Amino acid sequence: MTLLFLVLLLTFPYLILTLAGKLAPRFKVAPATRARVGLSLFFAFTAIGHFISTAAMAEMLPAAVPYRIELIYLTGILELLGAIGVWIPRLARLTGFLLILMLVGLLPANVYSAVNRVDFGGHSAGPLYLLIRVPFQLFAIWWAYFATEQNWFRPGCSWPQRCTKGTTIFVSAICAFCAS
Repeated sequence: MTLLFLVLLLTFPYLILTLAGKLAPRFKVAPATRARVGLSLFFAFTAIGHFISTAAMAEMLPAAVPYRIELIYLTGILELLGAIGVWIPRLARLTGFLLILMLVGLLPANVYSAVNRVDFGGHSAGPLYLLIRVPFQLFAIWWAYFATEQNWFRPGCSWPQRCTKGTTIFVSAICAFCAS
């Protein structure tokens, strides 16, 4: 039920704005902007969960992870910043890139929760839940890619040059760190 709600939160604004653009052509909104509305709502909603259900979310992390509660608060703050950052033109691509990294980074917590049947957000169903959760996570990653107009895989694009300077600097820093 929770994942269905999250899918609707991501996609429903897009569908409504598309319909509004068809019914009132003067109300046409670019596809990425329509997707960004849902992305922003999605991260604002999930961020609120980090502050309301902090202890339950902390259970999604292995006991060996230090500062679990603080990490939940931190990721909630990052999600709120992401929900806002996608609307700042100079930061939208960088924010999208960072949200994608966060979604990729959070997937292991969902796998851990499902394997250990943590009683939060469907994880108690066990590993079977991953048959739904992993495709949803991939869909959310794709949605962030689309909504923030990432260009990594478009033919003829040279990814670093098409991104904001901040993203290029960030990626260069990661490459330098990995090379050392």
